[in-house]
Amino acid sequence: MADGTRSVRGGSPASSPVLGGGGRATAVAAAGWSSPPGHGFRRVTLTKPTFCHYCTDFIWGLAGYQCEVCNFMSHEKCLKNIKIPCSCVAPSLVRVPVAHCFGSPGHYKRKFCTVCRKSLESPALRCEVCELHVHTDCILFACSDCRQCHQDGHQDHDTYHHHWREGNLSSSARCEVCKKTCGSSEVLSGMRCEWCGILAHAACYIIVAPECTFGRLRNMILPPSCVQLFSRNFSKLHCFRVTENLQTEPDEDDDVDGSTQGSTKDVQISTDSSKQTLKIFDGNDAVKRNQFRLISVPRIAKNEEVVEAALRAYYINDDEQEYELQTFTQQALLSDDVINRNDAVEDSNLSSVFRESVPEAWVIRAKPKDEEVIRIYPAWLKVGMAYVSLRVNKDSTTQTVVKEVLPLLGKQTECLENFKLVEVLMGSKQVQRMVLDSQELILNRLKDIRKTSIRQMNQTRFYIVENNKSIVRVNLLVGGLPPQLSREDYTNILKAELAIKTNVVSVSHVYQAQGAVVLEISCFSEAERIYMLVKDTTINDKPLNVVVIPEVVASKIPQNCCPVLVFVNPKSGGLKGRDLLYSFRKLLNPHQVFELTNGGPLPGFHTFCKVPSFRVLVCGGDGTVGWVLGALEEIRHKLACSEPSVAILPLGTGNDLGRVLRWGAGYSGEDPYSILVSVDEADDVLMDRWTILLDADEPAEGAENGVAEPEPPKIVQMNNYCGLGIDAELSLDFHHAREEEPGKFNSRFHNKGVYVKVGLQKISHTRNLHKDIKLQVDQQEVELPSIEGLIFINIPSWGSGADLWGSDSDNRFEKPRIDDGLLEVVGVTGVVHMGQVQGGFRSGIRIAQGSYFRVTLLKPIPVQVDGEPWIQAPGRIIISAAGPKVHMLKKSKKQKKTGSMKEMRGDMSISEGGR
Repeated sequence: MADGTRSVRGGSPASSPVLGGGGRATAVAAAGWSSPPGHGFRRVTLTKPTFCHYCTDFIWGLAGYQCEVCNFMSHEKCLKNIKIPCSCVAPSLVRVPVAHCFGSPGHYKRKFCTVCRKSLESPALRCEVCELHVHTDCILFACSDCRQCHQDGHQDHDTYHHHWREGNLSSSARCEVCKKTCGSSEVLSGMRCEWCGILAHAACYIIVAPECTFGRLRNMILPPSCVQLFSRNFSKLHCFRVTENLQTEPDEDDDVDGSTQGSTKDVQISTDSSKQTLKIFDGNDAVKRNQFRLISVPRIAKNEEVVEAALRAYYINDDEQEYELQTFTQQALLSDDVINRNDAVEDSNLSSVFRESVPEAWVIRAKPKDEEVIRIYPAWLKVGMAYVSLRVNKDSTTQTVVKEVLPLLGKQTECLENFKLVEVLMGSKQVQRMVLDSQELILNRLKDIRKTSIRQMNQTRFYIVENNKSIVRVNLLVGGLPPQLSREDYTNILKAELAIKTNVVSVSHVYQAQGAVVLEISCFSEAERIYMLVKDTTINDKPLNVVVIPEVVASKIPQNCCPVLVFVNPKSGGLKGRDLLYSFRKLLNPHQVFELTNGGPLPGFHTFCKVPSFRVLVCGGDGTVGWVLGALEEIRHKLACSEPSVAILPLGTGNDLGRVLRWGAGYSGEDPYSILVSVDEADDVLMDRWTILLDADEPAEGAENGVAEPEPPKIVQMNNYCGLGIDAELSLDFHHAREEEPGKFNSRFHNKGVYVKVGLQKISHTRNLHKDIKLQVDQQEVELPSIEGLIFINIPSWGSGADLWGSDSDNRFEKPRIDDGLLEVVGVTGVVHMGQVQGGFRSGIRIAQGSYFRVTLLKPIPVQVDGEPWIQAPGRIIISAAGPKVHMLKKSKKQKKTGSMKEMRGDMSISEGGR
């Protein structure tokens, strides 16, 4: 993709004549080979076991070849085959600049930094969307080459190429081309497409057909060409709804102390009397923020050698003859004249490196030029990457550049006023675009960028763009509003609380039951203002929440595509939800993965409201599944696909519904890719859902047993079971224990231990429940035996997999099914009986089977529905069928033979790679 780009490179340090006997040019030229893309190799003496980054084999002997910029290590025999570009030229090879989405720092074992290629031993950063891992002080040098997951009006296209990422593969990874091992746990090696997952050697991936088909999961992925999101300055964390940690890494734009930003892992303060350690800044911006890099050079080093070492520290592979170092004292570093780019102050501090009094810091400066060659990229190019090289001088303006470039691009008949020149800064965390004024002098602009930061100049491009009138449309979903209000009422509330401007803000969707609205905003600055203001706003003592919503263009979705909408509850399952969020964002389009603690299920269902066919995967416990199914029931009439099938990845404690649908007793670290394949191959089944009406009577003598005045009748939905008495009382005690110490409830084993503990405390407890309630089934009175608990079950699993109904045949009742429109009523005599049922020694007492139930409570009684317990005041409980049955996905008993999961990720023909 970048042969032309790689060859068009000015003088580089690789051809430096001042390196002495061991220079980069000397090392490579002596071997008779041309320098690989951007690297500057020199022969080094090995002092510890070292592996080749090309072939991953051990380097025997005491000598190897190392790139002085990116630390790429190689055998002498491998030098001629290296295709991986150096970190210094990586920005020039980016096809479409897309910023990364970095979370908070963490510890990542057996991972390597993409920039410096060293192991991530200290806290490091990873992108939440792609497989990029970097050290905290390398983040400034990572190029903006993340996955393009949506169209934002810049270089949009419908054809997607493989998005290759180097390294951090498992040691068992196999190349799709040669079928040999391509991964390594010792070095950064091997290539992986971050869309289809195909794996290949660095020498093999270039023969793979360039177009990506999204692999085995192609029918489950929401194609990026179908998603539109106009985000501009919104953080990537906001765009992908990634929960922000309060202790995040220092931002590029934050004023931080240089001691945290300097490259301290590479260079320590030298104790060798023959060497000195220098503090290097790359421009005024670094001086202002005190962000520096440390280099160690001999005390007798020449100017050129120090300049070259300084450029290497900033991953710049230009000719050192074009740069110079300027010295600054501590007072000069803090001078406003320096920060404000006062040329006189800078020039007065120009000095030689070798002097008796070594200054505290140095600043790299580019020497002034009378003319220069710049690259102009056509923004309308849909496939591939190309640019036009143009020589500019001190009289060249934006207008003259556009005039000269258009004929070279076959647009000589076009009017100049229809085009503009856009400067693009490809930062790792944000891609910034600025339209240049038509009369701006190009050389002056380049000079200003280099004064600000030499590094930023290396990450800056110029695009020629057509003056198409773009339509700005940002969608924000605002939740936490009072429910059941009209569109006009919600608009008035937002006017009063957020001071929204109705000329650029309109309410496009209203979700009355959830108390949420979707705002369509046609002004970026207004959207950003509202987003930040909502986070600090409360209405009726309830905080508002806001989510950036992408727009899915249903007409662009392929006909056979049925994307999966993923909901993850990160608080379920021993906090394994966080890892699953990360994994599913990698395997799918992150715009189809939603965190339930960030606005609930509504943002996901609204995003997919126009998708004609989709499936749902809920990662959480039975309570989470009920939450999602309840939200689906409330808004299904607004969905193009009103009955999506729902799969479960059980993360809770009991996971009874997951057991019944064969998804297992709980998540234990299975490969998320295999889970998605199982969802794709699962069978569609129907399941009954039930509505429970709770109608409390007023107590005869005020509040009794701590029960407050009765609330109005309320309705809850039931999927699994409803319990009264001892069953609900144990759930209530567990619920209270979890509220007191939530940090301890992070594993299923501990949770079950707490259940056992509260159960033992109730073992001698006696409650004559049959005297405190009355039961009607299908309008018929049913006499209750002597029991302590009454349970209505919809599925053949209760209390973490126990069969409460039993398997014995009984002529009085039909064989239970989850779609038969009937509930089974079972009684238990106490804690001992419940323990025997869960141990498989007994079953419950079969009482009735029916479709309509009326329970009369004569006194306050503990009640629980799908694991959510409370004390119900005396009154009536009515249970009846809840509308249409819900479509669920049941894991197939026999997995279809699709070969190895790892091998099927590519699912493409390699024979086309030679095209």
